[in-house]
Amino acid sequence: MGALDHAVRSGRALYAGISAYTPEQTSEAARLLRSLGTPCLIHQPKYSMLNRGIERGLLALLREQGIGCIAFSPLAQGLLTDRYLSGIPADSRAAKPHGFLKREEVTADVLARVRRLTECARARGQTLAQMALAWVLRHPEVTAVLVGASRPQHIADAVAALTHRSFASDELRTIDQILA
Repeated sequence: MGALDHAVRSGRALYAGISAYTPEQTSEAARLLRSLGTPCLIHQPKYSMLNRGIERGLLALLREQGIGCIAFSPLAQGLLTDRYLSGIPADSRAAKPHGFLKREEVTADVLARVRRLTECARARGQTLAQMALAWVLRHPEVTAVLVGASRPQHIADAVAALTHRSFASDELRTIDQILA
């Protein structure tokens, strides 16, 4: 935290932020940074429909501390798109021997959930990717999402998620049942 404080004070950074900390680590980091006079403004955790760990205390802590959240991997490395519904494409992340998405993570169970989520998205008039982004952005603590794009259409699709961000309570219940 001293290094982050120094980077801000020396003009090398505009603000302090952290990534992938547990709620306990986040609380301590925020306390230390405040004591140094450099508040922690942002936390960048991994968060998606398939990785909901930040719901177990981190979102509440960020709200209490006034720290924003920039979720990375909101599309679960492409799993929350239609990319893998017909198998693993040769040019995909899961087909590569290294990287964040492993071939063995593209399981029949995950794909079954993705197919059910795709049906929910269609019922909402969205693509799965759009619904997945809207679902992450529904939390007031989430100030932004980081999306990767290999084509301009991916960006247009992501921006279109902003046109329908709200969820009815029955939609959220259905999504939770699919993800359980």
